[in-house]
Amino acid sequence: MSKLYINYDGFLYQEDEPIFTVKNRGFRYGDALFESIRVINGKPCFLEDHFMRLKKGMELLKMRPGKISFNDLKSQIEKLIVKNNITKGGRVRLSVFRSGEGLYEPETDGKSYVIEAKPIHDNHYVLNEKGLKVDVYNDLKIHKNKLSQIKTTNNIPNVLASIYKKENELDECILLNDSGRIAEAVSSNIFLYKNKNLYTPALDEGCMDGVMRKQIFRVAKELNINVFEGMLNGTMLLQADEMFLTNAINGVHWVASYRQKRYFNKAVKEILEEVNKLAVSVKATDMI
Repeated sequence: MSKLYINYDGFLYQEDEPIFTVKNRGFRYGDALFESIRVINGKPCFLEDHFMRLKKGMELLKMRPGKISFNDLKSQIEKLIVKNNITKGGRVRLSVFRSGEGLYEPETDGKSYVIEAKPIHDNHYVLNEKGLKVDVYNDLKIHKNKLSQIKTTNNIPNVLASIYKKENELDECILLNDSGRIAEAVSSNIFLYKNKNLYTPALDEGCMDGVMRKQIFRVAKELNINVFEGMLNGTMLLQADEMFLTNAINGVHWVASYRQKRYFNKAVKEILEEVNKLAVSVKATDMI
């Protein structure tokens, strides 16, 4: 495989070149945001939704955009995809962090960004052949606040849930909020399907404001499927006919089992087909 490059504040470096010191605030305090962006046919998907969430996150973290232009980021992402010879499927990680030194209180208001781009095997979203085995992770809860809706680099509950998943031979874990209700999976939003209705946790339940979550809302409307955002509990997991997980990189993954409960995937297949159509039809216009 040929050398891959990264983009650091508009300049290209080989991916294994050191570009940070231990004083980096993203490393020291998790003072950073990131977006994971899917590439299909060599083009980044759903950029406007990603940038809208990034802007929301920067506002919540009191990061003024400053020298960071979202239109420039779009251009830099596209150039790096070409540089790394990604003509089909790929994934991009865009990280934005507060630059400069200081303790908890930043010394400056500077921002920097890093863009990574790697090819992946599948050019389109592909449904997993074998359904996922999931269970609930109870050791740590997600706090219901505005920060849970954005992608910060401070994700210890998700890391520990991933370790629990591996130790217990699961494919995914369901994380609960501080009220004991369902929030999300380790790296995905959760949807339950029954009788032409979709049920998913509301944003104020502690879940991520997922980019693929938004696409599911859009395609559900096209398929005449009702979507209900609200409070989900364990009983609803047992009552659902189908369960699936969504994120921007994998698209839609169906769940086969939760403990003794088994699920189907008929509606999931129809939804994923529409998501793939949407992914290649949405064009990034002038950004925010």
